[in-house]
Amino acid sequence: MAPEIASETSADGVVYALTGAWTLSAGARLERQADALVGGARDASRATLDISDIEGLDTAGAWILDRTRQSLTDMGVEATLVGARPEHAILLREARYRPTEEPARRGMHSPVALLADVGESVYGAGVDLLDGLAFLGRLVVVAIRVAAHPRRWRFTSAAFHLEMFSLRSAPIILMINFFVGAIVAQQGVFQLSRFGASSLTVDLVGILTLRELGVLLTAIMVAGRTGSAITAEIGAMNMREELDAMRVMALDPLEVLILPRVIALIVALPILTFLADFAALFGGMCVTWFYGVTPQAFITELQSPQSLMRFEIGMFKAPFLALTIAIIAAAEGFAVKGSAESLGSRVTASVVKSIFMVIVLDGVFAVFFAAINS
Repeated sequence: MAPEIASETSADGVVYALTGAWTLSAGARLERQADALVGGARDASRATLDISDIEGLDTAGAWILDRTRQSLTDMGVEATLVGARPEHAILLREARYRPTEEPARRGMHSPVALLADVGESVYGAGVDLLDGLAFLGRLVVVAIRVAAHPRRWRFTSAAFHLEMFSLRSAPIILMINFFVGAIVAQQGVFQLSRFGASSLTVDLVGILTLRELGVLLTAIMVAGRTGSAITAEIGAMNMREELDAMRVMALDPLEVLILPRVIALIVALPILTFLADFAALFGGMCVTWFYGVTPQAFITELQSPQSLMRFEIGMFKAPFLALTIAIIAAAEGFAVKGSAESLGSRVTASVVKSIFMVIVLDGVFAVFFAAINS
């Protein structure tokens, strides 16, 4: 039966008798009836909504009824609902109308607002830096405590993560660096041949690969693959309150979860960098061989003290970049709140921050080694 409203005026105000099925199937009619009720009671001082004769009520009808009562109250009309059966009273209580606040409109963009956004971003970056240093300090304390009690080292966990971070990542690292080395060699031969210096392509590939590109590309790939995985794993455990359960059992999540991952990543990144260097050099050698530089000449040109020093510089950077990636990934994982949206945003932030810091640290190392003439 369609929802209907009958009104009767009395000395106490207006009494509305509601009949029919106030359910979602009659949604459009419910809206019209509710609007008519509110309009008809505009001049009354009191309105009583008698729902004792309605045939059916669901959450949609209960929500409209409570919204109607609230609208009458906002107009200054004393509105009450009477005659509700117990099951209807439960629906009315649980599906009550809750007004939503309209978000404040942001003002037009101006130079002041732009400067405010820049200042807020700089302040946020400073807070993230301090939080990262604090997290690093806590991790160092945990490492010292574990070092004092060797039985607390989780070698099985570290070995498992070492396999996941290094062996499982090796194929994609080898493939990407092979193609990058080949591209650098091809462009080097093409550009340097204009000046009759195509033989310097070997030095170009060696310098870029061993000193910069090998470790940089590997660290970026590790940040995207491994860093995001660490953040997702820790964040999911945080969402499910598993970290709190570990603390209740007197287990430190930094010692149980983070320290093995950090150690595994510090060991894995130099290994991957070593493989990346050889893959990039092999790619460069294949391309230069096509352009007339034999593999024997390519290898002979690389066998110099300068090439060894560049290789050592690249390997020296790897553990520091690995530590940075691990700290950022773990800190973002601990910052995850109890929602999937928070997990997604933190994983994204972990990857972006890790790549940014990898590039910044690589630049710092480049300035440092240039200053000491290395």
